[in-house]
Amino acid sequence: ECVIDPDDPYLEEELQWSLFSNETFEQCSKLSHPLESTKHYAIYGSSNGLVCISDEILNFDSPIHIWNPSVRKLRTPPISTNINIKFSCVALQFGFHPGVNDYKAVRMMRTNKGALAVEVYSFRTDSWKMIEVIPPWLKCSWQHHKGTFFNGVAYHIIEKGPIFSVMSFDSASEEFQEFIAPDAICRRSALCIDVYKKHICLLCRFYSCEEEGVG
Repeated sequence: ECVIDPDDPYLEEELQWSLFSNETFEQCSKLSHPLESTKHYAIYGSSNGLVCISDEILNFDSPIHIWNPSVRKLRTPPISTNINIKFSCVALQFGFHPGVNDYKAVRMMRTNKGALAVEVYSFRTDSWKMIEVIPPWLKCSWQHHKGTFFNGVAYHIIEKGPIFSVMSFDSASEEFQEFIAPDAICRRSALCIDVYKKHICLLCRFYSCEEEGVG
């Protein structure tokens, strides 16, 4: 199995993508950008050979593309008709939900005034659905942190002052949950969330003793 990683777009005029083995980390092959563009794109999830790409800086109307590099096919989901206001803060995750045998994209959006919206895209139906019920605690606390997607569930870090918690959203059942982070993690100012060996993990940026003024 191979995973995909973009080369630095600033190093050459034509944006390239490279495939790497997820076991040996050796490069498998080099591919031309699927959209034949030098525009800056980012990867927002990959699963079973499908890769979700969109603008490096997301807007509420950023086009989303689902690419299968092995067969050189690209699907561009339709523009959502659910959105009627401009969201300034957008997060996107993509992956496979084994429970419903479907690929899902989850998009969370927020305005400068705090309005929050969550949408789910279904690869099977090629359509978007707006989530009507959003818990009050999420409306008050979600900030734009890079999330991750695992087994059909989108995960984000949310902040409540000095306290960090993890939000999960099941893209099939449309249920939200919140898990408070341990106190030791809450004291860290730089956190990110990702998947490691089929487990969700919080990654912290630790400082050396010299930087903390110790020793």
